Amino acid sequence: MRFSELEGARIGVWGAGREIVSFAAQLDARLPAARIAVAAFDEPPAVDVAAELMSPGVSVVAASEATAALSACEVVVRSPGVSIHRPEIAQLRRAGVPVTTATSLWLAERGGRTVLGVTGTKGKSTTAALAHQLALAAGEPAQLAGNIGRPALELLDADPGELAIVELSSYHVADLAVGPEVAVITNLYDEHADWHGSARTYRAEKLRILALPGVVRAVLPARQRELASAPTAAERRLFGEPAGWDVAGGAITFAGEPRLQASALPLPGDHNALNLCAALTALEAAGVEPPPLAAALAGFEPLPHRLQTVAESDGVTWVDDSISTTPESALAALASFPGRELLLIGGGQDRGQDYGELARELARSGALVIGMPTTGPRLLAAALAAGLPGSRVLAADDLVAAVAIARERAQPGAVVLLSPAAPSYDRFRDFEQRGERFAELAAGNR
Repeated sequence: MRFSELEGARIGVWGAGREIVSFAAQLDARLPAARIAVAAFDEPPAVDVAAELMSPGVSVVAASEATAALSACEVVVRSPGVSIHRPEIAQLRRAGVPVTTATSLWLAERGGRTVLGVTGTKGKSTTAALAHQLALAAGEPAQLAGNIGRPALELLDADPGELAIVELSSYHVADLAVGPEVAVITNLYDEHADWHGSARTYRAEKLRILALPGVVRAVLPARQRELASAPTAAERRLFGEPAGWDVAGGAITFAGEPRLQASALPLPGDHNALNLCAALTALEAAGVEPPPLAAALAGFEPLPHRLQTVAESDGVTWVDDSISTTPESALAALASFPGRELLLIGGGQDRGQDYGELARELARSGALVIGMPTTGPRLLAAALAAGLPGSRVLAADDLVAAVAIARERAQPGAVVLLSPAAPSYDRFRDFEQRGERFAELAAGNR
């Protein structure tokens, strides 16, 4: 289903996030005969729904009434956070009511043409932002949208020949009807099992992007063999291997030739160097010749809550990596500060994370670990079992206490790293709020 096909339709929406509000504005401006008739919410909205959705006659219903109310609509547009595996969504589809997202409507409208779509468990925002900056530096007009940048529907008036770089979460990919011309998967780890129902389903729904109509070229990580060899009819381009863009010998290389010293990259860690390799490979797949890297990357800054230095005091560097919601991402963060004493603040919502490998690296590096609820006790137990001395394994009741412990124990030259290896929802609204609170505390504001 395309956005333009909604003219005259009676529409239901579920949620009132950024994407839904943008959808309502585009309807109001472009399809005056279409109207939002029903809005469903899991919790009472804190906004004037009629004003937000530009539809004064909208009927507002709770989740318990959603199936009956939305069944009278011709289509339902869900906020990405509303899982397609909810029983209400399944009931709507069985009743013949199409359920989609605003991003899917836009991609179908464009047919995926000249769209570079970036997904993956980690690194998709950074990869999309890098691709956008590099494209502009190469003289290529490009738009940035999706999870990062503007909602995709706001590109309806963009020149269809102009490159659109769109970050796509698994919540989008799970029911996309049309894929991007260039589909990038940065990496794949177990995550979001609560939304998808299981880690297996999460992986399957990420990988479905490779089989979508519209996908012509697939950019995949050579270092994850499961992904590098994933079934696809698209032309396969790999990054992180010697024949293409790779990280080797302390440099970003192409076909074995150094193109940029990793130390010159304004982002720490090999994982960010690989994100750059993904962005470069994707641009080439989209027909954009990469520009000279040093000049093109000048001024690029880490995105908020992604290995972001938020304070420096008494010789101690405080780094916010609140985006880290998996053990794999915390491992990458640890590797980003070679030769530095590390104090890791970890722990958050329990999704059954396996902390074995992370614990072994903590023991190998001799880091000091401060564990917060809910998973903190499991992380600390794993670190002890891996051989980290008890004197370097400390429990904290919350983030305030964790920062206080870190401030007391950190020596000049050390890095205090918030890389929780778990989601934030047990204590915070989201990872952004967690990171913002950490930055306040690191700066000495209680």
